[in-house]
Amino acid sequence: MRRRRVLLAAAAVASLPRLVGAQPRQARIGWLTAQRPPSLVPYVKAFLDSLAELGFVEGKNLTIEFRYGEDDITRVRGLADELVRLPVDLLVVQGEAVLELKSMSLPVPIVYAYSGDPVSAGLAESLARPNANMTGLTYLAVELNGKRLELLRELVPSVRRVALLANPAYPGQASERENSESTARRLGLDVRHVPARTSDELTAAFAKMGATRTQAISLFADSFTVQNRAAIISYALREQLPLVSSWPVFAVSGALCTHGPRLADSYRRLAYYADRVLRGTKPADLPIEQPTTIETILNLKTADALGLKVPQAVLARADVIR
Repeated sequence: MRRRRVLLAAAAVASLPRLVGAQPRQARIGWLTAQRPPSLVPYVKAFLDSLAELGFVEGKNLTIEFRYGEDDITRVRGLADELVRLPVDLLVVQGEAVLELKSMSLPVPIVYAYSGDPVSAGLAESLARPNANMTGLTYLAVELNGKRLELLRELVPSVRRVALLANPAYPGQASERENSESTARRLGLDVRHVPARTSDELTAAFAKMGATRTQAISLFADSFTVQNRAAIISYALREQLPLVSSWPVFAVSGALCTHGPRLADSYRRLAYYADRVLRGTKPADLPIEQPTTIETILNLKTADALGLKVPQAVLARADVIR
């Protein structure tokens, strides 16, 4: 009888929901990006803070090996091999570096934060079906391109000719362009695609925008435009062209406005993926997620420099005013 009671008690305990996760084991993560450290400081912090909340604390049961490509994408493969040899339990890959890894058949799982379209980039069959050894999240929300044009029209009611400045090599830019052009037709805007993937092409793009009497710029965000944001924003201010984009770094650097994913939240969510994989979940069982938190950032200093009076309705909707 006593044995029966013990067995029943054990079964009852086993059937209870696991309200608290098991104590995480020691883990070693490799952080890999082609970018420079300063541009990612707030996002690394968001990632680490969220991981700590999930039970992985740097310096206690978590070691992170950081590798930065210093804006040189050709360094990524070598850095990935270096991390695997350490070894690490997981690679957390930021930005376009993940494209360099998809054909490497690395022996460790990968979670990533990627700005483009994972499907067209060959990282997944669909968002629900990531490649076997890698998954993560994308910042891409195509419908926001149209929203940015609507916001631009609110800020500058007289605008008609808008340049869509984009890196043609960026996976997802075709969808962003299509959405922008569809919205432009509805708004009565004349939008023109202006491609640039190198510094020389960017210089040519500036000349083309001048020749076509561009009145504003919608900038598609990717690693190339982030790296060249100083030149792009300086051109826009010099020519008195309102510039809108998606990532906060552009508004911080002098763009008139950004409307897009709150990237710090994306990196907090990336920690969830890392936690799940470190605890044994296969990457293929974790669908790729799109951003769920959207924010609008206004740069009033830039608005003043452009001689614009920001409508009260736009001010009231803004999440951040600089």
